[in-house]
Amino acid sequence: MGAITRLTCFHDPEDHYSHRIRLILAEKNVECELIAVRRGECPRQLAEHNPYGTVPTLMDRDLVLYGTEVLMEYLEERYPHPPLLPAYPVTRGQSRLLMHRIGRDWCSLVDAILQAAPGADLATARKELRESLTGVAPIFAEKPFFLSDDFSLVDCCLLPLLWRLPRLGVELPRAAKPLQDYMDRMFARDSFRSSLSVTEREMR
Repeated sequence: MGAITRLTCFHDPEDHYSHRIRLILAEKNVECELIAVRRGECPRQLAEHNPYGTVPTLMDRDLVLYGTEVLMEYLEERYPHPPLLPAYPVTRGQSRLLMHRIGRDWCSLVDAILQAAPGADLATARKELRESLTGVAPIFAEKPFFLSDDFSLVDCCLLPLLWRLPRLGVELPRAAKPLQDYMDRMFARDSFRSSLSVTEREMR
């Protein structure tokens, strides 16, 4: 069991970046007060502590942190058990590179779809995302987690995106079965189930 303390996290119940933080908190069994902030809103308490008014924003006593990657690194260092990054610098670097690529290759497409104006043609973005995920699907047959024997921050970056595929209008083909099997295993984890907001539960 991980250490228990009292944190406050401003989060968007629909946002996959906020979902990352909730998943990390659940994996590490860290108690946290969650304050929901819908897209476009900025309550006074958040504005007073974060000049950008963005979520997720984490408050730990007098410390205020924002920026998803900053929060992920802080929680990993503040609550080291269970570890969600490898112990050795080389493998840590590889994990960070994977997270960077998830952001650059997939998060950019997901954000383009979710934030598109009503009536926008999203066929190209959906096709690119589906084909990219299908192309890497075979590697999920090699390890129980994403290129790892252990659950990691890399999985915390990827799983919120995969959970949203139906909402994104992206259906994986049969060729992506190793990826679908990975999704089924990960979505059944207690930590993942407990990380879901009410809104996210309704996405599937």
